[in-house]
Amino acid sequence: MNYEAPAWLCGGHAQTIWPALFARSTFGPAPRYRRERWDAPDGDFVDVDFLQGGEAGPPRPLLVLFHGLEGSSRSHYALGFADVARERGWDFAVPHFRGCSGEINRAPRAYHSGDHEEIAWLLVRLVQRQRAPDGTRAPLWAVGVSLGGNALLRWAGEWGAAAAASVDAVAAICAPLDLAAGGQAIGRGFNRQVYTRMFLRTMVPKALAKLAQYPGLFDRAALLAARDLHGFDDVFTAPLHGFRDADDYWRRASAKPLLPQVRVPALALNARNDPFVPAASLPRPGQVGRHVTLWQPDHGGHVGFAQGAWPGHVRGLPDTVAQWLVAQSAHG
Repeated sequence: MNYEAPAWLCGGHAQTIWPALFARSTFGPAPRYRRERWDAPDGDFVDVDFLQGGEAGPPRPLLVLFHGLEGSSRSHYALGFADVARERGWDFAVPHFRGCSGEINRAPRAYHSGDHEEIAWLLVRLVQRQRAPDGTRAPLWAVGVSLGGNALLRWAGEWGAAAAASVDAVAAICAPLDLAAGGQAIGRGFNRQVYTRMFLRTMVPKALAKLAQYPGLFDRAALLAARDLHGFDDVFTAPLHGFRDADDYWRRASAKPLLPQVRVPALALNARNDPFVPAASLPRPGQVGRHVTLWQPDHGGHVGFAQGAWPGHVRGLPDTVAQWLVAQSAHG
């Protein structure tokens, strides 16, 4: 596997921002989705978007995508993977983390980078859809992007060999596998002024809406005083999901320490010039088990990997990941 950035797109920031805003996500028409609302085990709900189209009949291979922080089925990378699935004749699903589907969720919680319990029940339910009357199931591959990638690999590490009952292979794209390193990086300099502000612009209103649902859930003044993700996670994300504080959350939710426990084929793809994920924090071959493949190209930015002539496209990444996932099933 190899990736070279176009000559006209230089540097990690450009390779992050341009693909998300301007590069082409699909080669075909914009994907259309059909939404299902699933009741969660805790009485909340999760909205799952399924790619429309496909012929009725036996279950087809299913590609599941877990989106990144404040992402959705409309994120540029989700559209790219949807296009690849449609081209290959696969089904495609994007489960939205709580509060990311356009409607506030019911429970006094949101979502977080180590939410492997959420991944678990969603995959179990998706597997049930894949089973034919004779008990066999069509292939199921799971991809996680950024936050979703860390949560997915966290799940794979927690479940070990049992994960094979749900997936044939998994891939994590630009996941901050060391959350403390990623959190510190995004809280400094240009990152703080651009990316942190972008995330807080949607995260803070969602948190305040949650406070209106559950008065007294957290300190409103402390939340409004937060100027980076550490401050936000300290007030909101960590205590709502059972962590002592942001540092405890970042330590316990990181997938990197669990990579030796992964027992299904897993791809961990990280560009070494990712502004969110310092290259020094990336796992080395001796820090993962034999089931984990590390791909760490020098360029690509954060979930960028644009290709082609200006203005470029982002279809190369999902195509490459899809080929890798299929190859793992063939080897199995």
